[in-house]
Amino acid sequence: MKIQILGTGCPKCKKLADLAEQAARELGLAYELEKVTEIPKIIAFGVVATPGLAVDGKVLAAGSLPSYEKVKELLAASAK
Repeated sequence: MKIQILGTGCPKCKKLADLAEQAARELGLAYELEKVTEIPKIIAFGVVATPGLAVDGKVLAAGSLPSYEKVKELLAASAK
């Protein structure tokens, strides 16, 4: 699974990366974390507000920082 954090590196983007890694480890997922920081690439995902969370190229959340529980739920659903 490829977890992609969409954002320019702001504190919320960094926090989302931390939450996603923690959730993926807790769920026992095999994952690769990619930080997409270039604005044209972020826009190519269809995201206009960051931070964004995508798995294997599919945007799951964008525009606000989801809770840890929500991140874990999204990753668990994507792993099925």
